[in-house]
Amino acid sequence: IVDEWGTWFSAEPGTNPGFLYQQNTIRDAMVAAITLNIFHKHAERVHMANIAQTVNVLQAMILTDGEKMVKTPSYHVFDLYKVHQDAERIESHGAASETITYTVSKQADTLHLSICNFAVSGSEAISFDFETAIQGIKEACYIVGDKMNAHNDFDHPEDVVIQSFEDYTTNNSQLTINIPAMSVLTISLAV
Repeated sequence: IVDEWGTWFSAEPGTNPGFLYQQNTIRDAMVAAITLNIFHKHAERVHMANIAQTVNVLQAMILTDGEKMVKTPSYHVFDLYKVHQDAERIESHGAASETITYTVSKQADTLHLSICNFAVSGSEAISFDFETAIQGIKEACYIVGDKMNAHNDFDHPEDVVIQSFEDYTTNNSQLTINIPAMSVLTISLAV
């Protein structure tokens, strides 16, 4: 059991430092994706893991102010990764640099692949060879930042949102993806 994982940075200026309010950015999304990939790859040992906070504190999923609410980049990572819940983890090996982490699961006739490219610049091509032929792409979505401190706030609640992803090719049982820097992607393949 992993209790209270997540980022802990300085509290936002002008807020009560004891309340640990911090702006959630694409950097936090990278940390969430890397951490979830590690937990998923070690699911036989990690039976439970809790992000430290969910609302307004540390690496929060949502930020609130009175009646206002905004979804953070970390929220979107959790949304992208929910496809792995109750799915079977699949051993996988893709050729990638040290700025790429990923995990794969299978549920019925669908493979779910989640990838994080935490490089600060440049995209990277990565290829996966699966044991069965790819029948098609069911869905491919990602979040990406134009800078590491890209974020959503009450004045700009949709600067970082889940978008459709199309920079991939399939060839029989191979999938090649060109994943941009500072992005988290989940792609679901029919097999």
